[in-house]
Order: sequence, then structure tokens, then C-alpha cells
Amino acid sequence: MHEELATLQKVYDICVDFFVNYSFQIAGAVIILIAGIIVGNWARRVLLRLLERRNVDVTLRQFIAAAARLMVIGLFVIIALSKLGISITPLIAAIGGLAVGASFAIQGPVSNYGAGLVIILTRMFKVGDAITVQGCSGVVTEIDLAATRLVAEDGEDIVIPNKHIVGEIHRNSYAMRIVEASVTIDTGADAQAATQLVRAVLTATEGVAEQPAPVVGIEAFPAGGIVVGYRYWVPAMRYFELSFAVNDAVFAALRARGIGLAPAIAVAARPLHG
Repeated sequence: MHEELATLQKVYDICVDFFVNYSFQIAGAVIILIAGIIVGNWARRVLLRLLERRNVDVTLRQFIAAAARLMVIGLFVIIALSKLGISITPLIAAIGGLAVGASFAIQGPVSNYGAGLVIILTRMFKVGDAITVQGCSGVVTEIDLAATRLVAEDGEDIVIPNKHIVGEIHRNSYAMRIVEASVTIDTGADAQAATQLVRAVLTATEGVAEQPAPVVGIEAFPAGGIVVGYRYWVPAMRYFELSFAVNDAVFAALRARGIGLAPAIAVAARPLHG
């Protein structure tokens, strides 16, 4: 019992000595860290406002502001460590050694970060653009260092690692997407009336862009019919909705005017990416 009490007394004395000798250093380091977080957040907000006033792309300004925040906090961490009497030179050397060893184990994530930096700095696309990459189509909602997030027309959330974007073929339709379609009418039908009907349908359909203006005309003369082609632009997130609606309206308008379709070929829509 006496030995246990002696041990507890020794532990107590060590704790008291520690707090007496280092309490001010610990308190100072904590205050420095808190100040670093506050200053880092402030710097981020100031940079965001400054870059926004200069019309810098939203993705690039978020990246610059986040990087500045991390740099400020890192500087305050170094100051806090020195306040505790910890030499940062051996620490930096140890971190460097760990980084070299870890890089072999995390080549995938590291390559994602490198590719993300390339996307942000080269501005291959930006938030709000409609892109197609690796067979996935959608509107870009978020770009970070690790991955790019898309939302498809049906609301599906798509996350693509950045290393699968850089170096691959990708199509950028920006906010709008082009539809190229055609309808083949009988050779005896009035082709001019058909083109006027298609143009009227495109003009009357809500969501079809006025600029660039829709283009309608006779596309080809296959055996047994006349191909009336038409091209128009729609919001990327309503591509299928509006292309189906236009096809339905074109078919109904032609039938109402007594213009028949060629028996072997019906309405065709071919997606293009501008």
C-alpha cells in the first residue's frame, strides 16, 4: 500500500512539474493554433471575394482560396511547434521519408490529385458545363482535387476520379447541347410544307434555344423518300425530354397536314455534343 501511494505521489509530482514548467508553452501553442484557424478562414473569405470581383472562374477561385487557407494554417502550426520547443527540421525530414514511402502505396489517389490540379489550372471545363467523358454524361456540379462530380438528366449523381479524365477524350457542350434529327417523308409529299411545319414546331416548343437558331432543310433524297433534317439546341439537363417532345410534335404536325412518312424510315434523332 505504501509503495502504491509513493508511486501515485511520484506521478502527481511529475504532472505538477510538467504543468508548472510547460503550461504557458502549451497554452501559447493552443492560442497560436486557434489564431491560425481564424486567420486562415479570414484569408479564404477575403480571397474568394477578391477573385469573385475579378470574375475568376468559381472552381479556380475555390482552389486558390482553399490552398491559401492551408498554407496559413500550416505556418501557424510550425510556429506553435516551435513554441513547444519542438525542432521542425527532424520532423520535416521524417515527413519527407514517409511521403516517399507512402507514394508507392497511394499512387492512385496521388495521380487523382495531380490530374485535379491540371483540370483546375487549365480550365478544361467548369462548374455548370455539360460534359461527356468515359461514357458518362452530365452537368458538372463540383470539381475538387480528387474527383469531378456530375449530375445526369435523371438526377443520377456521377463521381469520376480525375485520373480518368485527364488524357482522355471528353466532350464539352457547356450549358447547351445540340440535337440533330431528321424525318423522311414520301416522295410525293410537299417538302417545303414539311420544312415549314418542322420550323414552326421548333419555334413553338418551350426550351428550344432561339440562339443559335434552329436549322431546317432538305437533307437527302434516298430511294422512296425525302429526308427533312433539323438541328436545334436545348439545355443539357433537358436533352432527352425536349428531343422526344419535338419528335412527337413533328409527327403530329405532319400527320395533321396529311404528309405521310416514308414506309421504311421513321423519325430519327442522333445525339451530338457541341
